[in-house]
Formats: sequence, structure tokens, C-alpha cells
Amino acid sequence: MSGIDARGVLYVHSAPAALCPHIEWAVGAALGAQEQLEWEAQPAAPGTYRAEINWMAQQGSGAKLASSLRGWAHLRYEITEEASEGSDGSRWSHTPELGIFHATTDVTGNIMVSEDRIRYAYEQASGDPSAVYHELSLALGESWDEELEPFRQAADGANVRWLHRVG
Repeated sequence: MSGIDARGVLYVHSAPAALCPHIEWAVGAALGAQEQLEWEAQPAAPGTYRAEINWMAQQGSGAKLASSLRGWAHLRYEITEEASEGSDGSRWSHTPELGIFHATTDVTGNIMVSEDRIRYAYEQASGDPSAVYHELSLALGESWDEELEPFRQAADGANVRWLHRVG
């Protein structure tokens, strides 16, 4: 396992069928030889598929993978790279509507918000507490979490509630 010093998980929450082979190619290019992705129907978005893969590769491979998948229409995904010797962890989330979000994580997966980002939130808020809240919400990626949560739950086999479909 020479040169393998990081590990993580790729969660493809939803992808159109035509995109699945391209995702597999991107995974292979960014991470090297990995297991084949096993695609399953995604009940939260009929007509799309989901897959996940645990990976091991060099530090920074999560960023390579996120870059290779970034901006693909109709693709929702999350990538984690665990903290390893000499490197913090990272998490990337992507949705078609919001684009990509990146956060540094600690060894237990918590998002770490830097002192500079907190100062920026204060400065942008100009004394308005609701604006500080908004800026910190952005720093934590809460909008991405809200948008991806139905896809995460559907992946776990849980029932999905679509409030806009309630009659």
C-alpha cells in the first residue's frame, strides 16, 4: 500500500443513467484502480441512480475527485477524505442548484470554521445578529445538507416525505 495515506467515501446521491459510466471513469482517473460502483435506483429522484464507494489513495485525492465531478448537471454527491497524518480531513458536497461546497473537518468529521471565516461573518453582518447567523450557516454548508438530506434518507431505505406533494 505504498503511497496510500488517505481514505474516504464517495456518495453519489443521484445521477442520470447516462452519467454513471462517466462517473466511474472519473473515479478511476482520480483515485486509481478502485472497486466498481454498484448502482441502485434512487427513490428520492425517480429515474436517477445512487452509489457509494470507500476509497484509499494519496492525500488530496478527495479534492481531485471533487474537481473531476464538479459542475456536472443533475449530479448530487458528497465526498469525504478523513484526517490523516499531517492533514486535516475534508468534505465536499455538490448539488446542481447550489454548486460545490468544501469544508475542513476534524478527526471525528466535524466541520471546522476558521477564525478568519468567523471574523468575515462579523464584518459582513455589521452588527446584525441574523446576518451573522446567515454567514455561519453558509460556512457550515447548511443549505447543502438541507438539499441532500432527502437523498441520504432514501439511500438508507427510509421513507421520503415530499411536502410539496402533500395534497
